[in-house]
Parts: sequence; structure tokens; C-alpha cells
Amino acid sequence: MKPALHKGQLIRWNDNRGFGFIQPHDGSQEVFLHITALKDVNHRPQVDDFICYQLTASKDGKVRACNAYIEEVQSKSLSSAARKKSISKTVDKSLSLALQTLLLSLLPGLGSIHLAITTGNPIPLILYPVMSLITFLLYADDKSRAQQGGWRRQENTLHLCEFMGGWLGAFFAQQKLRHKSSKVSYQIVFWLIATLHIVFWLDWLFFGKALINLFLGIVSRG
Repeated sequence: MKPALHKGQLIRWNDNRGFGFIQPHDGSQEVFLHITALKDVNHRPQVDDFICYQLTASKDGKVRACNAYIEEVQSKSLSSAARKKSISKTVDKSLSLALQTLLLSLLPGLGSIHLAITTGNPIPLILYPVMSLITFLLYADDKSRAQQGGWRRQENTLHLCEFMGGWLGAFFAQQKLRHKSSKVSYQIVFWLIATLHIVFWLDWLFFGKALINLFLGIVSRG
């Protein structure tokens, strides 16, 4: 069976190194494109070019474009409706991601504020945004290294930052950057960390620290 033909828009292109990334029209994950995958090239690829391509797997198992060609310039004038639809989808996804992040941050945020008011301890209130920003930047750096074939950040380092309060930034990075979001083993550890934080604040706000005291009692007896 002949491989399916896909279409997308070139959103990044490094002309010196001869590679870039295609954003498929269906909104799925970005696809790597190397200059050698292009056939009958009339001009050097440029950002915003529309690419028709098939998919193949490289030796390391990653999906990349093959048998690709650049659509004629005339097709761009016909794509205004598709562009508007794509922008609308992007806006909807951004709003949905912002809402999900807000809901996940609700308990930690309220708990941190309550802790600061009742005990005078502002550390969690400061730690969550700071560590979330640091973790997001580490995710972005790790994805950049992966795309360029460089040394990667250790997963334990990312998980430690998540545990230290950066898990909200990690969640946002996973969805926004499409990084570490499909690796099951990584996601299991990430959601265990997130659940630990949520349960802690749930216990702090609504159960009078019963679970915290129970845990401390078990640890002290052990």
C-alpha cells in the first residue's frame, strides 16, 4: 500500500544546516524535514512554505518526512480560510491549556496562600512560580537539544524540579512544547509527583492535616 500523503506548513527552517520542521494541517506533532527529502525543488525552502510529504521512520525510530515537495505559490492564496481555521484551532488549544493549568494550580495556589496567612511562611507561594518557570525552561532546552541531536537533560533532573514545585510548569511545557507527553514511564512518575502535591494541599485545606500527621507518625515510629 502506498504511504499516505500529508500536508503541512514549514514553521522552522535552518538553511545553513538544511533541515526544519513541518506543522501538519491536522494539528498533530511537528515533523522533521531534511533538504534531501525534497524532490523537484524550484527554490530553497522558506518558513510558511506549504509542504506535501509522506512519513518514514529513521534508524533511531523517529518519524520524519520523505518524498516531499513544495506546493506552488498559487496554493498559498487559496489557503487563507485554512490559515484562519488553523489560527482558530491554535487559540482554542491555548485557551484549553490555560484553563487546565489554572484548574491544576487551584489547590496548590489556595493552599500556599492559606499557609502564608496562617503561619507566615511564604516559601510555597514563591517556590511554585519560580520552579515552574525554571522547569519550563529546562523542558524547552531539552527539546531543543533533542532536535539538534545534542546531550539531553537527565530525566531525574526534570523530575526533581517537578517535585520541588515545578510540576505545573512541566505540565504546561508538556502540552505546549509536545515534549515528554507521550512517554508512558515518564508520565507515570510525573503524575505521581503531581498527585502528591495535590493530596498534600487537599489534606492541608480540608482534612486538618490528618494525612500529614499520619504520615509523620508512621515515619517517627519507623
